[in-house]
Amino acid sequence: MKRIDFTNTQVASSQTARDINRGVVLNLIRRRQPISRADLARVSGLQRSTVSLITEQLIRERWVVHGPIGRLPRGRRPTFLRLNDRRAILVADLRPAQTTVGIADVNGNFLSQETMPTTRDPGFTAGALAAKIRHLMQVYSDRVFEGVGISIPGRFSDVSRRIVFAPNLGWPEFDIKGTIEDATGMRVEVENAANACVLAEVWFGHGEQVRDFVVVTVSEGIGTGVFANGQLIRGMNGMAGEFGHVSLDPNGPSCTCGGRGCWEVYASNRAALRYYHESIKSSDGLTFQDLLVLAESGDLLAVKALDRMVHALGRGMRMLVAGLAPEEIVVVGELTRQWRRFGPAIESEVAMVLPGGHPPHVRPAEGILARLRGTVALVLQKHFGPLASPQEFAEKGSRQIRSLAG
Repeated sequence: MKRIDFTNTQVASSQTARDINRGVVLNLIRRRQPISRADLARVSGLQRSTVSLITEQLIRERWVVHGPIGRLPRGRRPTFLRLNDRRAILVADLRPAQTTVGIADVNGNFLSQETMPTTRDPGFTAGALAAKIRHLMQVYSDRVFEGVGISIPGRFSDVSRRIVFAPNLGWPEFDIKGTIEDATGMRVEVENAANACVLAEVWFGHGEQVRDFVVVTVSEGIGTGVFANGQLIRGMNGMAGEFGHVSLDPNGPSCTCGGRGCWEVYASNRAALRYYHESIKSSDGLTFQDLLVLAESGDLLAVKALDRMVHALGRGMRMLVAGLAPEEIVVVGELTRQWRRFGPAIESEVAMVLPGGHPPHVRPAEGILARLRGTVALVLQKHFGPLASPQEFAEKGSRQIRSLAG
């Protein structure tokens, strides 16, 4: 039963209902485009007059444009509606070695992608990132930019508005949001990379059909994003889901977080490289991609190192199953490119010693752009929901009208 806080509850007004209906119609257009007004009314259950008022507002705000004309045996031919793909989102995915910067339209289609080095100096990296963003805005000056979405290998606090935990970046607490906003004039949304991948599943994958799943990102470390009962779980200071830094052995190898024997020191890309280095001394400079290539070509030591890593990955997932009982576990990372090799080993580990019931479905994420697509959703959710508030719908909509009119 959902708990209601009666000490902090606002009474719904007619404006609240209109804003909610606006979000419903906008989201239906996004999911089912191109779609006619008649079909919007049928699917949403709203009156046709209400749908017409909302769609006219969305057209004035330039969120929606007219698409093709439909064909019917008789009667008036319907005009289909679709999202305005001239609206764009600037995105960035920060990783310890390099940052990917790009532009996507509101449908998650990427117009541009490029990379830049990520340094241990947060101020320098943020300045370089802001310069890249300004350059892209000039190159694509014909677009209407909605905001900037940034994913980080760490945790961002909405309270302090700072990165509060990013051991693999090696950064102290840092206000990346304010720094980029001041340098670009754009609103910036920041989120943990695994949480961003959750949003990518919900918005651009099949995640909206599943109410309980966990995303596990496997890269330099291990990240987890939790989607429970149809909601992204962030926790206090955005720290929910740090399973990668749960210690499995207090006497194990040291971790970047300062602890020892954390899950990620056994199951990350870095762990696989460490296993390989232990078996062959002339492997300096080897990347995880190189290790995958070696395994594909039949290098038995590379195969052994990767097998050791994926079995540790599967064993660690058991705590996700025991603690969260997800319907699905979605894996994001370079290792998914050889899922036929690694998937069965992970699934077999997850299925062992379950407290009851059936094991969750373990699958790779769709495509290779989960992090970047998640940052697109991070910006768009402020308009489309389900995580946006009705008040934000109204406030943002009026701001867009003013900015576009100007």
